[in-house]
Amino acid sequence: MKITLLCIGKTDDKYLIEGIDKYIKRLKFYVNFSIVVIPDIKNVKNLSAEQQKDKEALLILKQLQPQDLVVLLDEHGKEFRSLEFSAYLEKMMVQSVQHMVFIIGGPYGFDQKIYDRAKSKISLSKMTFSHQMIRLFFTEQLYRAFSIMKGEPYHHE
Repeated sequence: MKITLLCIGKTDDKYLIEGIDKYIKRLKFYVNFSIVVIPDIKNVKNLSAEQQKDKEALLILKQLQPQDLVVLLDEHGKEFRSLEFSAYLEKMMVQSVQHMVFIIGGPYGFDQKIYDRAKSKISLSKMTFSHQMIRLFFTEQLYRAFSIMKGEPYHHE
């Protein structure tokens, strides 16, 4: 299985980049994982929130293939404990899902076109975090999920 994290806009904060890179290096032993960054929309000051979401949606949809299983990282999504998230990923592997694409939306969330394309939604917390921090949190949770699957001592419960 391949897993892609699709994001809007780059991360400039060095400490976040270092943390994300740490978990990407660890993940290579478990799964084919990559992060795809869609550049920020230009001239957003002249766009309404709906127009910005529409433009982002078109760029997101260009990155997706028809067979991709799309999961949105959305505040209204299902919350998992780490063990449950690991079991969810394992279930997707058993079902022979070839490519899972997790998507972090822009500052205003997702356009309806993206909700319509998605298979499911996951919430990492009821709290709101910056889009840049979510990348680190998700990457760490993905690593944790695979370490749980392998019975390794990273996760304690």
